[in-house]
Amino acid sequence: MEDCSPNIIDMWDFPRTPSSDCNGSEASEETEIAVNIGGVKHILYGDVLNRYPETRLAELVNRATHSTQEDLCALCDDYDDLKREFYFDRDPEAFKCILELYYYGEIHIKQGICPMRFIREMDYWGINAKYLDECCISSLNEVQTELAEIAEKVKTILDDLEEDATVTRGQRCQAFLWKLMEKPESSLAARVIAVVSFAFILLSSVVMCVGTIPELQVEDTQGNLVEHPTLESIETACIIWFTVEYILRFLSSSNQLRFVFSFMNIVDFLAIMPFYVVLILTHLGTAIMELANVQQAVQALRIMRIARIFKLARHSAGLQTLTFALKSSLKELGLLLMYMSVGIFLFSALGYTLEQSHPETMFTSIPQSFWWAIITMTTVGYGDIYPKTTLGRCNAAVSFLCGVIAIALPIHPIINNFVIVYSKQRVLETAAKHEIELMALRAKEEAQECPEAGRTASAGSSSVWDSAAVSASQSDTYIPLLGDPANVSKGQPAHKCKNN
Repeated sequence: MEDCSPNIIDMWDFPRTPSSDCNGSEASEETEIAVNIGGVKHILYGDVLNRYPETRLAELVNRATHSTQEDLCALCDDYDDLKREFYFDRDPEAFKCILELYYYGEIHIKQGICPMRFIREMDYWGINAKYLDECCISSLNEVQTELAEIAEKVKTILDDLEEDATVTRGQRCQAFLWKLMEKPESSLAARVIAVVSFAFILLSSVVMCVGTIPELQVEDTQGNLVEHPTLESIETACIIWFTVEYILRFLSSSNQLRFVFSFMNIVDFLAIMPFYVVLILTHLGTAIMELANVQQAVQALRIMRIARIFKLARHSAGLQTLTFALKSSLKELGLLLMYMSVGIFLFSALGYTLEQSHPETMFTSIPQSFWWAIITMTTVGYGDIYPKTTLGRCNAAVSFLCGVIAIALPIHPIINNFVIVYSKQRVLETAAKHEIELMALRAKEEAQECPEAGRTASAGSSSVWDSAAVSASQSDTYIPLLGDPANVSKGQPAHKCKNN
């Protein structure tokens, strides 16, 4: 046996049953093996490892006594027959966590170890992920979700960069039009179109507001004030642009049914539709309905033009981040509304009861008191309704103090969610760009290692982002969701060049 001094054997504090002393005399008949994990030596016992017979270590200890050296080397990286020691080129820190399964029945991922890398270690040692503790599983799920989002971004970028020779000319035109209308970062023309669309949205919103100024309105034949003809012309030009943009995006969409029912596309449709409905009612509605009814319908439809301001979210990453943050804060917003609803009902009922005896009371009913409770708890305080009795004023003081507390409590989680979502979006974008750079670098290195593949790749284009380079880089990506799971788990590319 080897010397049992602590500077050679890793003396980790695991509960174990000793099987031999330092003089080599056997204390029991159980099997023990010596493993060297990345330079750290462990003495492991068969009765402990056989608690999980499906693992690599259990199979190793069962073969140690009656298998040949070739069979043993199939389970490890190297085997020293003289020392009877198994060598593994694995992470020693991760292996310490792996050993917890045999002694404690569960595994915890040590702080500082990448969860995805630890999962690959578990796969190597033949350990199922179900043995992870709940706290580590939640952390792993978060990492897997982030990797899935990064993989989706990387796939999107790769789809934009590579060209499929099997697609038809019509499909290529459709894809080109889709990038032109939906992806401003894809080309200079797409960026110009996005800027022009953004300018038309702002111009249309300004025209809608300016058109309501009485000094800028003109009288029609019936003496009613209507928008200035110049403003109407600008509005018509904006609507024409929105209509053309919507039709082009609809035609270039690969899934037109999904396109129609998308939320932002519904907003775009609602921003366009009132103009044409008003046009139809103005020219054809008078023959069916009375003029007054037509004018009321026209005014109601004109109000729907405010929906076009939501079109800014399509071109603003900040508004999109705000939308995601609000979605993730629905629970906190629900709590805020519940607190305010309870407070409004309570203090409005108390205010009505306490003020009812005053001859000049402004609290004529509990529903009317709701308005007072809302503006009081939100600390707005218009002053149109106020208590006149002493007890009523005390009730008002308590109500706005409770309102401040009710509003302040969920604000911090909502702001924290916004910061988390914003930071996550930035990290995902940076990680996706970094992964693309790594894939391009690996593709270039493979092209240099394989001269024949390099000449083939450079024949069509001088860029590293040709089809051969993209397919080569995809097979060696470090994102598990983009590569072959078998290759990723081993950390090896799907193909190697053989230099003759």
